[in-house]
Amino acid sequence: MKRIDAPLIAAAVAAMLLAVPAGNARAVDVPVPAPDKLAAITAFFANEVATGKLPGAVILIQQHGKPVYLKSFGVQDVKTGAPMTPDTIFAVHSMTKPVTSLAAMMLIDEGKIALSDPLSKYIPSFANVKVGVDIKNPDGTDTVKLVPPNHPITILDLMRHTSGITYDYIGGKWVEKAYQDAHIFADPFDNKEFAERIARLPLARQPGTLWRYGHSTDVLGRVIEVVSGQTLYHFMKQRIFDPLGMTSTMFVLTTPAERARMAHPLPNDPILLEAERDRLAHTKWESGGGGLLTTIRDYARFAQMLLNGGELDGKRYLSPAAFKNMTTDHIGPGSGVGRDYFYFPGDGFGYGLGIGVRTDPGNAKPPPPGSIGELKWDSGSGTYFGVDRKLDMLYIMMEQTQNERGRITPAFRKLVYDTFQRK
Repeated sequence: MKRIDAPLIAAAVAAMLLAVPAGNARAVDVPVPAPDKLAAITAFFANEVATGKLPGAVILIQQHGKPVYLKSFGVQDVKTGAPMTPDTIFAVHSMTKPVTSLAAMMLIDEGKIALSDPLSKYIPSFANVKVGVDIKNPDGTDTVKLVPPNHPITILDLMRHTSGITYDYIGGKWVEKAYQDAHIFADPFDNKEFAERIARLPLARQPGTLWRYGHSTDVLGRVIEVVSGQTLYHFMKQRIFDPLGMTSTMFVLTTPAERARMAHPLPNDPILLEAERDRLAHTKWESGGGGLLTTIRDYARFAQMLLNGGELDGKRYLSPAAFKNMTTDHIGPGSGVGRDYFYFPGDGFGYGLGIGVRTDPGNAKPPPPGSIGELKWDSGSGTYFGVDRKLDMLYIMMEQTQNERGRITPAFRKLVYDTFQRK
């Protein structure tokens, strides 16, 4: 018998009452980008390239299903001088997470996984996981005490980043040391082995209590493999990439022609250069949290499907109830989930099941631009995408920079929304 989560039932009712069917925004008076303000985007990225801050970038704004701005800047590799194009392939790092989360939601929608399922149902090693508690000693030293979890990690915890699974650089010195001592990236490994390595590590917090970024979506990728009987890539290819026409999206480049289209960071961007070396050294690892390579054309197909409420070109990828559940904030007031210094979605944003959701204007004065209900995510490689159903608009930035992304991302968002401001 097909299982249906209680959150999905509630979401179905909400969807009927609140959801705006795809295309309704087109029937009302919505602003369109002003040509002179689009020129400001061109000037900004042309200057970034001219001043040597970026090797290049590709920018897209799409409204009512059609590009209103698509422009390439600079080169995809300063060593070869090959120009950026809409077919350039980018490592999109954490922009992989919404895609993996969609894959999981499809299985949830089909009743093959339940949000309430314990993770150990699919990966038994997680039945033995412990939680690390940092104890301050009188002499100023730290001791990490291992205690049982108050409740098992669930699929919901993986999807909303409340599993207690973190990244090695988030959560304190003891977390960093535990991850480094475990050598989780040593030697070749696949998704199965990586999940086993994560299961041997202590959780940084009790499951369900704190939003904290980490390897949760990598572990979710392994759950998808267990349930589907396929590798993560083959499941994504069959269920998402091929139907959407995402012909240049993959975890590993296999031909010289594909490798010739790859974008590279500047030689003075050590974090991204190291990430690229790590990617090439671990070709068996299909990282659901950060491993996809794709083009702006391909990712726009994925983003347009989200903009349409889970449907594209007559094919539905998620039911309205499942889509509503995925794109509703799950960590806000009443959820019992805390936030700390490492809270990533940012001012004014909550978090759905694998994607950031704009819930309020935020605390900044003036508030950051955008619409309530906007969906978004970005990555450590500088890529960014946003989906705004009120404007029937999506926007994507493809670049490869860790050095400049903290400055460029908010500037890009402002430039995009400035184009829609009426005088």
